[in-house]
Amino acid sequence: MSRVVIRLKRVYDPVGDDGLRILVDRLWPRGVSKDKVDVWFRDVAPTHELRRWYSHDPDRWIEFKQRYLKELENNPHVSELIELIRGRDVVTLLYASRDKARNNAVVLKEYLESKLSGL
Repeated sequence: MSRVVIRLKRVYDPVGDDGLRILVDRLWPRGVSKDKVDVWFRDVAPTHELRRWYSHDPDRWIEFKQRYLKELENNPHVSELIELIRGRDVVTLLYASRDKARNNAVVLKEYLESKLSGL
């Protein structure tokens, strides 16, 4: 069985050879048309409370990551996402944040890769 390649990309970047394009933000990004996204999985995004607390403050990144991982562990929608991407060649997690290194998609990608490697 081949291993799925999970990529990350800003939803505002041009569509490329992205495979299945999954938006993983809680809110729909401003100005983005529906045809740029295959699936919107907002239920795996950080809660509104966590998102507001983090507010893209780099000083809160480590704690945000820990809190978000805890949310993912208790989120029943994660198993649906894993089922959706299992067996695919390429999946691209889309996000709107300007910070390419510190956003929820980075954490989600690491989390999914760890779960998929154990299957």
